[in-house]
Amino acid sequence: MDFSLETVLLLLTIVGGWFWLDSLRVRELAINAGRQAAEQDNLQLLDDTVAITHLWAARDARGRMRLQRSYAFEVSDTGSDRLQCSLTLLGDNVEYLNIPPHRDFTLHTIH
Repeated sequence: MDFSLETVLLLLTIVGGWFWLDSLRVRELAINAGRQAAEQDNLQLLDDTVAITHLWAARDARGRMRLQRSYAFEVSDTGSDRLQCSLTLLGDNVEYLNIPPHRDFTLHTIH
């Protein structure tokens, strides 16, 4: 097959656009997961945002390749302190969520 430069650039643009839109969608899932976890512990999600820290390919339970993304975020229990937290999503599923011990600490596990 002989691909022209225009065809390659078009394909790269399409893949880049898909990746950008998918990243926005998954980031919104991460924000919601962080907010829900914070609210369960009577904490406030600070800045209403998460920041991506890692991105890599990994296999899910069915053996399919998925993008695995880790995010960092901060919560507060008093409004004046900041607790560093993290979560990891494999595809659309929260695989790991960490909120460190704090004043009203309760242990949550995700299955």
